[in-house]
Amino acid sequence: MDKTFKITSKGFQDNGPLPKKYSTFGEDVNPDLEWVNPPEGTKSFALVNDDPDCPIGTWTHWLVKDIPATTTKIEENSVPGVEVVNSWGCVEYKGPKPPSGTHRYYFTLYAMKVEKMKAKNMKDFYKEVEKESLGKAVIMGKFARP
Repeated sequence: MDKTFKITSKGFQDNGPLPKKYSTFGEDVNPDLEWVNPPEGTKSFALVNDDPDCPIGTWTHWLVKDIPATTTKIEENSVPGVEVVNSWGCVEYKGPKPPSGTHRYYFTLYAMKVEKMKAKNMKDFYKEVEKESLGKAVIMGKFARP
C-alpha cells in the first residue's frame, strides 16, 4: 500500500493546464486541493502557491499557515488557515497573470511539526517551512496569458 503524502485537485491535473477561472483573467479564486497520507507527527499544514517562471524571480501568489492537522482538503474559493502577505503585497489568493509564455504554478503543501507558525512575512514563512517541515506534497498547473 502506497503511503506517500500526495495532493490532488478536481479542478486540474498535475502538470496539466490550470483553468482560467483560477487566474486574474477569470474568477481569481483558489482551486480545490485534497491530500492523503501526511507524515506522522503532523501538527498543522502550510501552503505555498508560487510561479518560478516569473521574469523577476519566483513570484508567490498565496501563503497560508496554521491549517489544522485534521484538515484534508481546501475547498475552491476558501481560506483554510491564516494568510500571509504574498508577492502582490496582499493577504489573499491572487491567481496567475503571466506577462508572456506559459508559466508553472506550484501548490506545495507542507506538513508542519508545529501547530502555529510564527512567520508574519514571506521571508520568515519560507525560512520556517524549511526548518519545521516534516514533508511536502506538490501539484503543479500550467497557465498562459489568454
